[in-house]
Amino acid sequence: MAQRNSVNPKKFFGELKRRNVYKVAVANAVAGEALAQGIAQVLPVFDIPNSAVRLVVLLIVIGFPVAVILAWAFELTPEGIKRTEDVDPEAPGSSRNHAWIYVVIIGGALAISLFFVGRYTGRNETTKVEVPTKSIAVLPFKPITPQEGDQVLELGMADTLITKLSGSREIIVPSLTSVRKYGNLDQDPVAAGRQLQVKSVLEGNVQKVGDHIRVTARLINVSDGSSQWAGTFDEKFTDVFAVQDAISQKVAAALALRLSGSEREHFTKRYTDNLEAYQLYLTGRYHLNKFIPPELRKAIGSFQQAIDLDSNYALAYYGLAEAHRALAITSDVAPKETFPQAKAAAMKAIELDESLAEPHASLAFVHFWFDWDWIAAEREAKRAIELNPNSGFAHIAYARVLSDLGHHKQAVTEAAQARQLEPVSLLNNFLEGAFLYHARRDDEASVRLEKTLELEPNFWPANLFLGKILMQKGNYPEAIATFSKAKEFSKGNSETIAMIGYVWALAGDKTKARAVLDELNGLSKQRYIPPFSIAVVYYGLSEKNETFAWLEKACDDRDVRLSFLKVDPKWDSLRSDPRFAAILKHVGLQ
Repeated sequence: MAQRNSVNPKKFFGELKRRNVYKVAVANAVAGEALAQGIAQVLPVFDIPNSAVRLVVLLIVIGFPVAVILAWAFELTPEGIKRTEDVDPEAPGSSRNHAWIYVVIIGGALAISLFFVGRYTGRNETTKVEVPTKSIAVLPFKPITPQEGDQVLELGMADTLITKLSGSREIIVPSLTSVRKYGNLDQDPVAAGRQLQVKSVLEGNVQKVGDHIRVTARLINVSDGSSQWAGTFDEKFTDVFAVQDAISQKVAAALALRLSGSEREHFTKRYTDNLEAYQLYLTGRYHLNKFIPPELRKAIGSFQQAIDLDSNYALAYYGLAEAHRALAITSDVAPKETFPQAKAAAMKAIELDESLAEPHASLAFVHFWFDWDWIAAEREAKRAIELNPNSGFAHIAYARVLSDLGHHKQAVTEAAQARQLEPVSLLNNFLEGAFLYHARRDDEASVRLEKTLELEPNFWPANLFLGKILMQKGNYPEAIATFSKAKEFSKGNSETIAMIGYVWALAGDKTKARAVLDELNGLSKQRYIPPFSIAVVYYGLSEKNETFAWLEKACDDRDVRLSFLKVDPKWDSLRSDPRFAAILKHVGLQ
């Protein structure tokens, strides 16, 4: 018996095999790896932190030597578990030779089950993000005397306070574009707060009389409508900056914000001491947020005048960059006439104050729309998020980079975060829908675009992309009707016109498609028409040589819409053509 109980060192590996240690080790490793992978898929669905995943993996690793030791020491027999030394190796009926196979099968089945639970119950996991629990909306201030209202000053007070409060990472502050619609005299602040999905609302009244300014402000708890703080200020207009500093500090105290040293400095930072430059900046912001060509040109003029008065006014340079950038994408303006100015202004704003997140995001747009420098675009977008994680604009800039490069899941995640930070932002809602469309998730894209139009029925970019989805589904009459709405609301944007011609061609009516070409050619004698728009109509007519000739002209002009070429579904039939690949390479997308 003693002879059987000892292990011959020369036959050690044979003894490992006899005791099935190899098989148990393999089974444990395979099942453990499969189980770890499956758990990694399913735990995030239930919002279980990554630390729990790491703990499970650690337990699996610890369990490996334990399983090997048990395999060496014990044997599974028909009579039950026995010590290996007490089992006759020649005895029949041992089930151990096949037990390891069962372990692998069960572990693999469990892992596969967990994978599919994680994969399909977590389908919308990309749109669930964590955001700070404190949030405040600064509504446009209202006139004390309605007949003496000053929209520029009223919106400007809100805009300045938004900029100050956004300096804290502990709180979400929707941008002016999100709150602008809540400036009506009879607006209920609590209802506005609920729509904006914030915890608190700052409302106020402002009136300038001669050289004095009177301001009242009230911080309201959205959950019950109670007042958290209220204050009244009656000062000389030259002291408006001090009033804004005082309001932001009182709000921070009421919300119990824990401010770092740099955040405290931001709350009292003044980007200019020139009152006239400040008023011109407010005027520029007022026109900029209307996002239509005539207003954008007014904004450019106002920002430039502010800069002329104060050449160190970083916010004015940022506003100038945004106005030029918006002009390029919303209007039929030659990219080379506006993007260089946008880039120079954004870089100057960063030079003056590198800590401002928004100029970095604006510069990211210039890099991918005009420079086709995707590495620089990603760098600037990430820097904007790093500086202000609660900036919807920063997240949407990064989402745009990811989407154009084909990283669809990440793009939708970033866009969803931007929307959650600013739920009623037209831009964020629309772009999430656009990114879903580029990801070939048309039904989800339609839902998001419809929600955008619920916020603003005349928002033409949302109509444009809804038309594209209808077109992809072969519903040509509805697509044309939707593109026609986009054309009307945009005051004749060339892309909306081109898409009408493209769909007429797809529907087989080449006469109407060529009529659209004639319309675009006629317009080109009055204003700049992007070559890309003409290429789209020729593409619908299946005239490949003309299509590529106009796409090459678009490359020469650095057409904005070439940055979408890699992910836009309508170009799928050209992707095998070497000329198409060459254009993608030229744009830096291949």
